[in-house]
Amino acid sequence: MLTLTENASTLIKTLAEQRAVADDAGLRISPDSDGAELMLDLAPAPEATDQVVESAGARVFLEENVAVVLSDKTLDAQLDESGRVLFAIARES
Repeated sequence: MLTLTENASTLIKTLAEQRAVADDAGLRISPDSDGAELMLDLAPAPEATDQVVESAGARVFLEENVAVVLSDKTLDAQLDESGRVLFAIARES
């Protein structure tokens, strides 16, 4: 199952609260229209077939095929100099 770093959990939770999407909002990870890249977006709730990962109050919704691909990965996040959130996915160690 995808794991979240402390930074990722904190930033996802903060983004969801700042955007006031919904009380149970989270970050949804899904494939783009070509299936070649991943798209990340805040969502008010998971889709019916999404896998939900929760960590330290943060929620991540994984599209079912993405959940398989990311099952042995870790999601990290950091802020760049301009305050944008940058996400990175790495293999679990």
